[in-house]
Amino acid sequence: MKRLDIAARINLIFRSLRYRNYRLFFGGQSISLIGTWMQRIALPWMVYRMTGSAFMLGLVGFVGQIPTFILAPVAGVVTDRFHRYRVLIITQIVSMAQASVLAYLTLSGDIKLWHIIVLSIILGCVTAFDVPSRHSFVVDMVEKKEDLGNAIALNSMMFNGARLIGPSIAGVILAVTSEGICFLLNAISFIFVIASLLMMKVDGKKKSATKSGLFSDLKEGFLYAFGFAPIKHIILLLALVSLMGTSYQVLMPVYAKEVLKGGSEIFGFLMGAAGLGAFLAALYLASRETVITLGRIIPLATGIAGAALTIISLEDLFFLTFFLMVFVGLGLMLHTVSSNTILQTITDDDKRGRIMSFYTMSIMGIAPFGSLIAGAMAKALGTRLTLLIGGISCLAGAYFFYRKLPLLKKIARPKYEKMGMIPEIVTGIQIASEPDLKTEE
Repeated sequence: MKRLDIAARINLIFRSLRYRNYRLFFGGQSISLIGTWMQRIALPWMVYRMTGSAFMLGLVGFVGQIPTFILAPVAGVVTDRFHRYRVLIITQIVSMAQASVLAYLTLSGDIKLWHIIVLSIILGCVTAFDVPSRHSFVVDMVEKKEDLGNAIALNSMMFNGARLIGPSIAGVILAVTSEGICFLLNAISFIFVIASLLMMKVDGKKKSATKSGLFSDLKEGFLYAFGFAPIKHIILLLALVSLMGTSYQVLMPVYAKEVLKGGSEIFGFLMGAAGLGAFLAALYLASRETVITLGRIIPLATGIAGAALTIISLEDLFFLTFFLMVFVGLGLMLHTVSSNTILQTITDDDKRGRIMSFYTMSIMGIAPFGSLIAGAMAKALGTRLTLLIGGISCLAGAYFFYRKLPLLKKIARPKYEKMGMIPEIVTGIQIASEPDLKTEE
C-alpha cells in the first residue's frame, strides 16, 4: 500500500510531464539551467577577484539587470502580440552567443571589466524578453488549466534543482581551474534547450493583429495590473523582496571571504544551500493537489526568508549559515512560485505577457537597484548590517501584506466569479484572509 501511495505521489508531482511539449521543455531547460547557474556563480567571483570591491560587484549586478527593468514592459507587449515560442527560440540563441563570447574572452586571458559590463547588459536585454515569454508559454504547453500550478511549480523545481547542482559544480571548477570553463559549459548547455524547442509540435498560427499602438498596450497592461488589488499587492511585495531581500546574493562572495574566512568553495556551498531550500519549496508546491492557502503562504514564506537573513547577519559560523541559507532559499521560492501561480491563474490570456512582464520587473528588474544599494551599503555600513536591514525589510513587507489579506478577499471574490476561474484560488484567498481558521494541512 505504501508503495502505491509513493507511486501516486510521484505521479501527482510530475503530472504535467504527460504533455509532450512540456516534457521536452523540462528536459532541455534542466540541462541548460545548470550551465546558467554555473555562469551566475563564476561571474561575480571573477569580478570580485579582479577588483576586490563589493561596490563593483553591485555595479556589475546593476548594469546586468537594469535592462530588464527598462525593457520588460515592452517585452510584455511583444509577448502578447507575437508567438511566444519564436520569441523563446531567439532569446536562447542570443544567450548562447553571449556565453560563448564571455568564455572566449576569459579563456584567452583578454577579459576586461568593460567586457563583462557590456556582455552583462546584452544578457539583461535578452532576459527582459525571455522571462515573460517563457512564463507565458507554460500555459501553451499545458493543455488542462488545473495542471498550470503544477507546471509552474515544476519549472521552479527544475530551476532550483539546477541552482543546487550548478553552484556546487562551479565551486569545484573554480577551485581547480578558471571561470572560463564555467562560461564554456554554459554556452554548450544551450544546445539542449534549443534542440528541445525545435522538437516541439506547436500551433504555427500567428496571433491576431492588433490595431492599437505600443503606448496604448502598455497603458492597458499597467491599468489592468495596478487596478486590481490582488495583482497590485503581489507585485509590490515581490518588488520589495527583490530590492531588499534577494540582493543578499551580491554580498555572498564578500560574506564567504570576509566573515566566514573561506574561498570560492564556501561561496558555492552557500549558494547551493539556498538552491536546496528553493528546490524543496518547489517540490512541496508541485505535490499539492490544489492551490488552497497560497494566499497565506506568500507572507509566511517572506517572513521565513527575512528571519533567516536577519540571523545570518548576526552570526559567523559556516554550518549555521549553511543551514539558514536553506531557509532563505525555501522562503523566497515559496513566495515567488505562489505569487506566480496566482498571477498566471487570474490573468486574462491576452494580457498574460504584460502581467508576466510586471512580474519580471518585480523579481528581476528591481534586483539591479537592490544590487547597487547592497553594494553601496556594504561599503559604507558593512556586509552584516546590510544583510540585517534586508532581513528586517522582508519581515516588514510580510506583515503589511498579511494585514491586507482581508481586503484582497473582499475585492477578489466577485472578480473570480465573473471570470469563472479555478474555485480553489478563491478558497485559498478566503482562507488566507481569515487567520483564526484552522487549515487542513
